[in-house]
Amino acid sequence: MHTDLTQGSINTHLTKLAIPAIIGYFFHTMFNVTDTYFAGLISTEALAALSLSASVFFMILAVAIGMSEAATSLVGNALGEKNTQKAQHIALNSIVFAFILSVFLSLFGVLSIPYLVDALGDASYKIQTLEYSNLILYASFFFIGSFFFNALLNATGDTVSFRNILIFTALLNIVLDYLFVKHFNMQVKGIALATIISELITMLYLFYKLRKTKLYVGFSKFTLDKAVIRALVKQGFPPSINLFMMAFGMYIITYFVAPFGKEAVAGFGIGMRIEQIFLMPIVGLSIATLAIVSQNNGAKTYERIEISTNLALKYGWIISAFAVGSFLLFAPALSSLVSPDIAVINQSAFYLRVSSFAFFGFVMIFIYISMLQGINKPAVIFPLSVYRQVIAPILLFSLFAALEFGIVSLWLGLVAIVSSAGIFLWWYSRKKLRELLKFTPIIPNV
Repeated sequence: MHTDLTQGSINTHLTKLAIPAIIGYFFHTMFNVTDTYFAGLISTEALAALSLSASVFFMILAVAIGMSEAATSLVGNALGEKNTQKAQHIALNSIVFAFILSVFLSLFGVLSIPYLVDALGDASYKIQTLEYSNLILYASFFFIGSFFFNALLNATGDTVSFRNILIFTALLNIVLDYLFVKHFNMQVKGIALATIISELITMLYLFYKLRKTKLYVGFSKFTLDKAVIRALVKQGFPPSINLFMMAFGMYIITYFVAPFGKEAVAGFGIGMRIEQIFLMPIVGLSIATLAIVSQNNGAKTYERIEISTNLALKYGWIISAFAVGSFLLFAPALSSLVSPDIAVINQSAFYLRVSSFAFFGFVMIFIYISMLQGINKPAVIFPLSVYRQVIAPILLFSLFAALEFGIVSLWLGLVAIVSSAGIFLWWYSRKKLRELLKFTPIIPNV
């Protein structure tokens, strides 16, 4: 069974797809917040180690996430064409591709992370960073497999399965973190082990759910198709680079924050975790947008693409206004839930209050990237990511450092960079959509 997103109310489809994804990713973020909380109980150094590890590890996962989104797009287009056999063929090749990808990414991560840690120049939390990161990296297939299995389920319109397992593992992670950190005193290794166990359960459950769909026909029907692999790479490379650059951008920010002290690094890490909670609805909307646009692009019902994109943007901006208000009023209280260190709380609250205004730009970036992926026009994502995550931050933050500006300049710079990228994507995406529609009138019947 799969949901036909080419017919029926777009508003209903968007809501039914987005809400489970939002709930699921909320619990996924709470999973990370739990890890951050227990790291804070160990020491400020452990908290800084997790903050750094998050940016480094996400560089590895970013490639897998982007490639998995390509699987959603390709399978979704095949389902929109009502070509079930093609969708099954792409799904099997995607799973094999995921395994091969995980091997390369694990090796790359283990070999590169010591150099990335050394580049920051602060050895006070190097050992804890490597203890946590290396253990996680050896289990990369559990994470990558989960992303690909969920991507295939998303293509069928199923975002509920991911929600359910994330709720379960978020609760399980609390128990495991307490057991490994407080009872067995395993320090950051215990946090890593809890994450690995939870992710293994997630992968196995999602594979079980995939086997129950018509997409999975068993590997006896598998034939390696280089054309499908090339299509996955071609379609997945731009979003992979976008997400990789986001992770690398986190590392670049950490590099420029590091001179302000480990409390600033820890505060930035906590701020990102809290920020992610409020970004989850936007992520959910982007997942729903990708699924809807992909099927309608395959079915050539192009008028529904603009309607679904505009609706997602509307909801995203409402959520952004709520996030800005929440951070301005309650940032210190939110930060104090994660860390008892006053200096860390102050740094985190300062980051949240300033950077919250970037949310409106994030909405345009997330939604329009999903739309471009869905219509198979993702090429612009790569150069935009290089600008947003590498070129602009390095140039701008280097200038601020030379002028000896305070840490507030970094957060204001982030808002400016994200907003400018969002505005450009809005212009570019509207242009591509007009080309697709060939200027045919749109009937806003949702």
